[in-house]
Amino acid sequence: MTQRIGLLFCCRTRGLRCPPLFLLGVTCHAVVRCSLLPGLEGSARLWHLSSNVSHHELGFCETEAKLALSLDFWTLSSENLKAVLPVDPVKENYVRKVKNCIFSIAFPTPFKSRVRLVAVSKEVLEDILDLDLSVSETDDFIQLVSGEKIVFGSIPLAHRYGGHQFGIWAGQLGDGRAHLLGIYMNRQGEKWELQLKGSGKTPYSRNGDGRAVLRSSVREFLCSEAMHSLGIPTSRAASLVVSDDEVWRDQFYNGNIVKERGAIVLRVAKSWFRIGSLEILAHYGELDLLRTLLDFIIREHFPSVKVTEPNRYVDFFSIVVSKTAQLIALWMSVGFAHGVCNTDNFSLLSITIDYGPFGFMEAYNPDFVPNTSDDERRYKIGNQANVGMFNLNKLLQALNPLLDPRQKQLAAQILEGYPVLYYTRFRDLFKAKLGLLGERKGDDDLIAFLLHLMEKTEADFTMTFRQLSEITQSQLEELNIPQ
Repeated sequence: MTQRIGLLFCCRTRGLRCPPLFLLGVTCHAVVRCSLLPGLEGSARLWHLSSNVSHHELGFCETEAKLALSLDFWTLSSENLKAVLPVDPVKENYVRKVKNCIFSIAFPTPFKSRVRLVAVSKEVLEDILDLDLSVSETDDFIQLVSGEKIVFGSIPLAHRYGGHQFGIWAGQLGDGRAHLLGIYMNRQGEKWELQLKGSGKTPYSRNGDGRAVLRSSVREFLCSEAMHSLGIPTSRAASLVVSDDEVWRDQFYNGNIVKERGAIVLRVAKSWFRIGSLEILAHYGELDLLRTLLDFIIREHFPSVKVTEPNRYVDFFSIVVSKTAQLIALWMSVGFAHGVCNTDNFSLLSITIDYGPFGFMEAYNPDFVPNTSDDERRYKIGNQANVGMFNLNKLLQALNPLLDPRQKQLAAQILEGYPVLYYTRFRDLFKAKLGLLGERKGDDDLIAFLLHLMEKTEADFTMTFRQLSEITQSQLEELNIPQ
């Protein structure tokens, strides 16, 4: 395998099932099937019970449930995090270096001006948060998603992490404009972490103002929901609100600062831990805390790994390597360039997070860079797989203090297998898009030739495959291909 990992893409599928995104004034009521599970996490407690089919051996029953019509009995919880992971003892909210903790308590800063709801995702509200869409029209909901009101059980937290940015260790970073409101356990028994982005300063804001603008918030809202519908693991967006508060931004990094409107996205994910979450602990020698956090992540999010197993960190690393390879192959399959593939933006659960200066490639160009501040083109679309390996190597360096010599060797061998994992997945995706069934000797050459031809002719990435799919079998047999 050469040092440069090859390129491969597939088209976006026609007839994509887009997520239902709703503006104000639209209501919907649904009755769904649910499983009620016990737990400390937040939940919605108003259920309409009908005839039950009991499953005593599973410890829960199947019921018909009406989605919550208000936030009166809808709760979040931070206890699952705070009970295990240490919180910064300093309660004041000012920018500082923080050590020996995972979170700092930090409350959102409400906007000063009027707040309006721009959009909500019906799918996220109903399928993940157990909320009827009509709840989004209430004042309680607006106050929740704008950071003005904290629901019962919530203790807002800002996460401490570090990271390598553009290949260089950047020290302490952290949630500089995001607040983790808490965990919600839904009717399927799934735990989801709710986070506001653009909700004000935290101890990790550095020189930032803690805000996000409408322009970038719309992009994050739409892209995260689109990526989900494309079948790509991602954080989700529940809502978007906008204010009239003034936020100043240099949009193109050219010194031209303009006034924009402040906005907040409520986004949800199974976890917001990232490679940088572990890096900062290893960098500062907080190894007991590193072990505690790793065991927590494994216990909560890696059920196939036994937390009592001596090789658990190697097993954990193996899964992250495999899933990261698959994620980046999926990015490439739709022409998605993340734009800022720093280690602090790479999820340990291998989902797409932190949508910033991303872009979808139009004309096929392996050097496509959506981020205007990436002068060295480090995060161009054709380099994402290599950057993935760089980031996984930094993850391995963070794990190394907890590994014995044999485990270090095993982990290094796992990392060496990353290029093959990536290319195998990415070749399978491309073959599926071209309709190449089974295994034939010339498949890889055919794919490489097509990509070279597309690059040479600057063919539109998506439309090339779209148009190929419209050629009929008879046209192929007669070689009668429309120009």
